[in-house]
This record gives sequence, structure tokens and C-alpha cells, in this order.
Amino acid sequence: MLQLCLRPLEMCFGGGGNEENLLWDTDLKPHASGNYSIAVVQANSSLEDQAQVFTSPSATFVGIYDGHGGPQASRFITNHLFPFLRQFTTAEGGLSEEVIKKAFEATEEEFCRFVKQSWIARPQIVSVGSCCLLGAISKDVLYVANLGDSRAVLGRKALEGEVNCGGVVAERLSTDHNVGVEEVRKEVEALHPDDAHIVVCTRGVWRIKGIIQVSRSIGDVYLKKPKFDTNPLFQQSVCPVYLKRPVMTAEPSILTRKLKEDDLFLIFASDGLWEHLTDEAAVEIVFRNPRIGIAKRLVRAALEEVARKREMRYEDLRKVEKGLRRHFHDDITVIVLYLDHSKEFVNGRLRHRGDYDCINTPIDIFSQSAAEVDL
Repeated sequence: MLQLCLRPLEMCFGGGGNEENLLWDTDLKPHASGNYSIAVVQANSSLEDQAQVFTSPSATFVGIYDGHGGPQASRFITNHLFPFLRQFTTAEGGLSEEVIKKAFEATEEEFCRFVKQSWIARPQIVSVGSCCLLGAISKDVLYVANLGDSRAVLGRKALEGEVNCGGVVAERLSTDHNVGVEEVRKEVEALHPDDAHIVVCTRGVWRIKGIIQVSRSIGDVYLKKPKFDTNPLFQQSVCPVYLKRPVMTAEPSILTRKLKEDDLFLIFASDGLWEHLTDEAAVEIVFRNPRIGIAKRLVRAALEEVARKREMRYEDLRKVEKGLRRHFHDDITVIVLYLDHSKEFVNGRLRHRGDYDCINTPIDIFSQSAAEVDL
């Protein structure tokens, strides 16, 4: 049975790590076919990244939700996406692309309903949204569903003749929905042939209507429901945006892949990591280093790159407080999932599948409680 563990972020890890008070991590925990490691570092005044992992003897689910405009949408997804997945999986008799689409659609509809009920009292809620990356493994089949620009990358053994990083190849499994990518930009422009300003380059960054970089998300209701344009309260409290039709969607791109013996590990991370590390660099770090604390190692590599770009010491970056830290980097969340196939590792020790019969680990959620966020 899927269980939700709704606790403040600090309680999930027993407080911040020794290296800095804005970084939390868990070194290694078991899942159905290996180990996983998690790390998150906060940059915003309120942590806008959220993430969760659910493990059972037969399945593993990973979610990373990169919020923008506030933390409400990402926290909402944390409380709703996995329960919808369970509901539809049970109803349909198993996991499938259709089940995943239904869970995304239901989460979007529920959040839009929440916004409709509360936006008069909290007008800013109409401009809150979140990217949403889901990974699921069931019966040796991997599903990756994505909205926005969080990313899932596979590390696998190199085939003969492949260009690789010392024996491992980085293979991107998710589709970025960011108009900074020319293909995505053309896709959005093609959907709006009568709007010459649907995508605008502002201060060197491509944005839809000069506002947002991603073309798909949960939330961002004012960019999906043109009726808000004419409401005086909305125009006064948020910003006037005149739309002929929705300019964003919540339809995920989904990849299905049968896992192979050569597939070694998966990296799921919010855009905060990928702004500073390439797919290849991240895969090489995981491949060449011990499992214990590997997610934190990736986060630190990204932060060291931030410091290098800013020509400052990493030690000085660590001292920058949340809120102000956002001028240097975004919230960063990383989950590394090792794939041991026929082997099972629990707390770093090899175990056989039969030993897993009684193990049912609840979700670890990087979020504040539902009472705190009033969702």
C-alpha cells in the first residue's frame, strides 16, 4: 500500500548536512532492484523543488517537481500525483502510458480546481506552476514522463565502437520542454501562427510571451485559461496577459523502455543541476565514484561549477543565504537510481529477491506538511 510521509524537509534528513545548512541528503537506500541516493540544495527563500520516491518489492517510482513562481504547485503534486497513479494502476490492472497520462491529467485538473477556489483570496496562485518528472519501473520496464525541463539520464555500458566516457554512455531519456531549445520553440510557434510574439527573447533568454521558459507544466493556470485576462483583480495583482488561446499544456512526453543488463543507473534531476553539468559529466561522476553519497556528490559538482563561473570560492558560496542564493543558482534536486537487475542491495549489502518479501518502504518526500502549505 502506498503511504505518504508528509513532514518538513529538515525532518526527512534529520537537519542539514555538515557541509552547509541548505543541503540535505540521504546516502543510500534500497529499492526493488538496487539502491538510490537523494540530495537537495535550497536556493530560493521557500524551497520550490520537491521530490519523492516510492519503493515496493515489485516497483519503484521517482518524482521530481521543479516549482516556479512559488512552492505551492510542486507541493500540490507531491500530495496528489502518486495517489492518482495508484488509483489508475489499480483500476487498469497495471502500469501503462495511459495510466500515467491519466494521473498527470487528474493532477492538473485538481490543481486548476484548487486555483479556481482560492485565487480571489490569493491572486498570485494563478501564476504558480511546476515542472514534473516521473520515473517508474515495473516488471523490468522503465517509464519516464516529463513536463518542463527537469531531466532523466541513463548511464549504460558502452557498445563496441561507441564514443563514451571510459566505458559508460550517457543517454537522455526525457524530452526538455524549454523554448530555449530551437525544436521546442518552433513547436510553440507552429501552434500559434497568428501570434508573432508568442516566443520572445528577453535579456538573452527565450520565453513564451516574454514570461516563462517552459511550454508544459502543472499549473501556470493564467497561461492556460485566457478568461483571467479580463478580470480586473488579476490584471492588478499579477500582470496583464492577453491570450487568444492557451499557450501551455500539461500533456507529458512519455518514453517506455525495456531495461537491459547494460543499463547501469538513472539520474533524475531538476533543471538546477543541468544548468551546470552536462549529461556526460553527470554520468561520468556517478560511474567513477562510490555509491554512498553519490547524489550529494553531483550536487556539490554543480555548486563547484557555479563558484567557478562566478570566480569565487566554493566555501564562500556555501555561506550565501537562501533567497540571496537564487542569484547564483536555482534549487537543485538529484535522485540517483542504481539498476542491479537480478541483484538486490540493501544498505549497501547484497540480498536475494526472496529477502524482499516484507520490505515496503514509504515515500520520502522533500516537502512541508499539508497543514503548513494550506493545500
